[in-house]
Amino acid sequence: MSANGAPAGPPVRVSVVVCVYTEDRWEDILAAVSSVRAQSRPALETLLVVDHNPVLLDRLAGEYEEIAEVRVLPNAGPRGLSAGRNTGIAASRGEVVAFLDDDAVAERDWLSRFAAAYDDPRVMAVGGRTEPVWASGRRPDWFPDEFDWVVGCSYRGLPSGLVRVRNILGGNASFRRTAFDLAGGFATGIGRDGDKRPLGGEETELCIRIGRASPDAVLLVDDRAVIHHRVPEAREHFAYFRTRTYAEGLSKALVARSVGANKGLESERRYAARVLPAGVARGLRDQALARRGGARRAGAIVAGVLTAAAGYVVGSVRARRNGTTFSQVRIDAPAGADREAAA
Repeated sequence: MSANGAPAGPPVRVSVVVCVYTEDRWEDILAAVSSVRAQSRPALETLLVVDHNPVLLDRLAGEYEEIAEVRVLPNAGPRGLSAGRNTGIAASRGEVVAFLDDDAVAERDWLSRFAAAYDDPRVMAVGGRTEPVWASGRRPDWFPDEFDWVVGCSYRGLPSGLVRVRNILGGNASFRRTAFDLAGGFATGIGRDGDKRPLGGEETELCIRIGRASPDAVLLVDDRAVIHHRVPEAREHFAYFRTRTYAEGLSKALVARSVGANKGLESERRYAARVLPAGVARGLRDQALARRGGARRAGAIVAGVLTAAAGYVVGSVRARRNGTTFSQVRIDAPAGADREAAA
């Protein structure tokens, strides 16, 4: 039986998409694919989508040419993570499409946790928990848990357990294939684009569109669906923290422009009003108790809020002046036949 009491259908088949772009992550890519192949519930297929890097494409094709369940594809759209994901979606054959970052490894029951939630036909997306693996071996003492999203990980303030949410995080995510038929794919022109400014927000914008296209849709996070995400040494420094929070503000401005500020900033307002003040208070308390890094953590939270706000203001002005610069993509098959309509 499903969660709403209806008879459960046949088990869903899950395709896993891993988007890659640089040979610098070669060992990470191999580890990510190995973690998918070691799942307690096997994936139907693993799709490696290579973002406009012919050398990496050829190397991966050679690496996996004798492994039928791993398919290597070129990104059929413009450079960037969103188009790479759309290429994987278009080529996928499963009823559910899961996404794993190329520098992360999934725990053995990752896919089984995702798949179980889809027994309820209302469920359109399920996300999981992403744990940081710091290159230095431990969390920098100044880095607040509330800002782990800066390094692509789950952060303090997210609900625990199996809970309904507005949106899931893209590096550890799954979607019912029909969600893309209803709402389209990931918007291009927003989110990561190779080595450019570390933007985000594309999964938030997509999840809100899914909810609008299907008002009864249920989006969930299951914190038992765990992946471990490598945080390189360069991202352990405050300079990256500042750059990433500013970029998040720019991204939220685009999301708000697309779906409206009320919905686009609904979760962010609660986070800023409840989670962050508690984090500042916790840091100051730690400092008073002579615990290492307390004042710096409190200061980082304040700095993160200010730089994100500055990015949002700048992004909002640019959006009003220039209009949106991203496109919402309809997923067609086969891969490479994506058609875009201006947002």
